[in-house]
Amino acid sequence: MDLVISGASDKPIYQQIVDQLSGQIVRGELEPGTMLPPIRTVAKELRISVITIKKAWEELEHLGFIYTMVGRGCFVANLSTREIKDKRSILMEEKIAKDITYYKSLGVTLDEIIEAIRKGYG
Repeated sequence: MDLVISGASDKPIYQQIVDQLSGQIVRGELEPGTMLPPIRTVAKELRISVITIKKAWEELEHLGFIYTMVGRGCFVANLSTREIKDKRSILMEEKIAKDITYYKSLGVTLDEIIEAIRKGYG
């Protein structure tokens, strides 16, 4: 599990954690059944509030990426290939919907967005 927190990001810290861990799970970098470090350990390592980590873990559990076993900790959920693909699509569509709203407010056309995406993928 690798987390990098940016104080300069406009995203809340808990969301940065959710985004990074969900991405690691979707890409298969965190195997099903992998135990996540205790909340207090992660908070100490990242030098952030325990409450922030707790909120991230709760969001990951709500999204179905992890599960909690009382007294044992949090673990990466055992997701099928189809479930991972579905979750990836949902996350992508939610992000794109937010971005499209912003681009529309700037007057950017669909063709300009597509061209920017092509450039970004290089």
